[in-house]
Amino acid sequence: MMGVRVVGTGKYVPEMVVGNDHLHARLGFDSDWIVKRTGILERRHAAAHQATSDLCVEAANDLFAKTGKTAKDCDLLVLGTFTPDMSFPSTACLVQDRLGLTGPAIEVEAACAGFMYALITAAAYVKAGVSDRALVIGGDTNSRVLNPADIKTYPLFGDGAGAVFVEPGRPDQGILAYSMGSDGHGGPLLRRETCGSRQPPTAELLAEGKHFMYMDGYAVFKWAVNILCDTIRDVLSAANVTVEDVSLFVAHQANIRIINAAIDALSIPRSKVFNNLEKYGNTSAGSIPIALDEAAAEGKFKEGDLIVMSGFGAGLAWGTALIRW
Repeated sequence: MMGVRVVGTGKYVPEMVVGNDHLHARLGFDSDWIVKRTGILERRHAAAHQATSDLCVEAANDLFAKTGKTAKDCDLLVLGTFTPDMSFPSTACLVQDRLGLTGPAIEVEAACAGFMYALITAAAYVKAGVSDRALVIGGDTNSRVLNPADIKTYPLFGDGAGAVFVEPGRPDQGILAYSMGSDGHGGPLLRRETCGSRQPPTAELLAEGKHFMYMDGYAVFKWAVNILCDTIRDVLSAANVTVEDVSLFVAHQANIRIINAAIDALSIPRSKVFNNLEKYGNTSAGSIPIALDEAAAEGKFKEGDLIVMSGFGAGLAWGTALIRW
């Protein structure tokens, strides 16, 4: 999908910092284990009055402030989240209303691949000529669906949101290649069973903790390393591009061991890989745009550079794209 461009970055993370020492003092978690197994030092948790829409609105406003654009300059919103404010109306519609954006609001649920699904969807609308400028947001409030008693999952996740624009660009700009897919057979590996139409919440299910996220960490880890390697290799090959041609790799910030295992297997220099999960943990759909915003602030890329972004998570779902910025 050439002739489109991703432009601008914005982010929002809640003010509440939850460090590993805090988790140790409050819940008895092993701080050293968290660092060694994940690379995470702290994460952000939303305040009691905040929901996913609040995080997404703040990220969009940060994007507007940095670019000089407003919601009136956009005619489409595509929002990725798997922790919506409520079942309906969609979080996308709530955000669209609060921003004052005129146009359709599409919500995409692909968990930690949500931002990449939203980005590729928005690019397709712009490429087709039915959107002049799309606002793309990825955000999640993971702290609301985590089980504090789950010592292997609870420390991994944080809350946050990020945003970008997609608009028409030069013929050499856009998505050179992408891999977007899913494997529903792996659905049971990462799930939240209750609070849907299959199992409406009951006192018994809530008592069993079925409303919390469940993750088979070992199986998801192995799959994530493989899908990250395979899809990065695929998009580079499809575009006839080498690792040396790429300025920056931004992988979903799930676990530093996943990222390092994949980039080492692909012989990607660590200097070309942007990581910030030590500060935020896994923010799911917010992960990639938050990292992209911080990479931009640090001057890690410029217009015309090639960037690889890759998201992967529950579904199982993935989205990897090679983009000329």
